[in-house]
Amino acid sequence: MNDPHTGPRDPAGGPVPRVLCDTAALAADCAETGALWRLAEPGRQLDANLVRIPPGGRIDTHVEPDVDVLLLVVAGDGSVVTAEEAQPLTPGTLLWLPHGTARALTVGEGGMSYLTVHRRRPGMRIRPRPAD
Repeated sequence: MNDPHTGPRDPAGGPVPRVLCDTAALAADCAETGALWRLAEPGRQLDANLVRIPPGGRIDTHVEPDVDVLLLVVAGDGSVVTAEEAQPLTPGTLLWLPHGTARALTVGEGGMSYLTVHRRRPGMRIRPRPAD
């Protein structure tokens, strides 16, 4: 059975666990950069992305105000730079990025691929402009 809003369902009506992708295969010898894969399953409570940053690339300092993020390095290397220090990132490193913390990523000579997972953000809403 398949529900267009929640995806495949088992005979009792529950969701069906399934393999979504092979992150190692996607990241291996990949010249493409940016988001290589995104979790897009209907009815999900999480967001996830497999991202590749090119050799020597950088993500400037930023703050995620709303959600904690788990970052798992799949291939390549680099470092995360926080207010405290720079920490090396190598394949297999699992990093917790608490919401509200400032961080930047620098990428090594071979590039870096990583998986991020966080709570799904609500859709954008148009709100009235606050009164002055």
